[in-house]
Amino acid sequence: MDVMSLARAERADLANFLATLTPEQWDVPTLCDGWRVRDVVSHMISYEDHNLRDFVDRLRRAGFSFARLNDVARADYAHLGPAELIAFLRAHLTPQGSTAKFGGMVGLADAVIHHQDIRRSLGAPRAIPAERLRAVLPFAVTAPPLRGFWHVRGVRVVAADLDWSYGRGPEARGSAEAVLMALAGRATVARELTGPGAGVLQRRLG
Repeated sequence: MDVMSLARAERADLANFLATLTPEQWDVPTLCDGWRVRDVVSHMISYEDHNLRDFVDRLRRAGFSFARLNDVARADYAHLGPAELIAFLRAHLTPQGSTAKFGGMVGLADAVIHHQDIRRSLGAPRAIPAERLRAVLPFAVTAPPLRGFWHVRGVRVVAADLDWSYGRGPEARGSAEAVLMALAGRATVARELTGPGAGVLQRRLG
């Protein structure tokens, strides 16, 4: 499957899962610091259908701070309720706008990682299709917003179930999903990795 197809499948899986949640679960904190489930979903859809002009306007509203840009973008969709968020996601299964960059890889990586941010916080594990993980792992290393290369610097991370690795140094080993989430800076997931490099990542990520 091509990347756009993978992204579309991942978003469809997420939308189907979100449709099973109770109203209370939409307000559960996620692995994204300070964001509830509804906030993560609002963020995910906030870059669809937007062009360069919209980006500049949002950056202006963020005080030209890239650190605040996601909060400004998310706020544009914060008024939507769960049913509306799901409907929007289902109407935008194929990445558009900024999330279509790199052949849809931005949308795929965003969906896989945030899907796990939500599922892990709700105690609802799943098996991510291997082809999606194989596509996202290398991208997570180099994508500027994720800064995976920086998070795991000086450590060799190994996805034991996918025969994938990156970096040099003491080894930190785990599932491909756990390695991906560590690349994305998720401290609680880094605790699941094992090996001499795992302690380095755990101390670094907090």
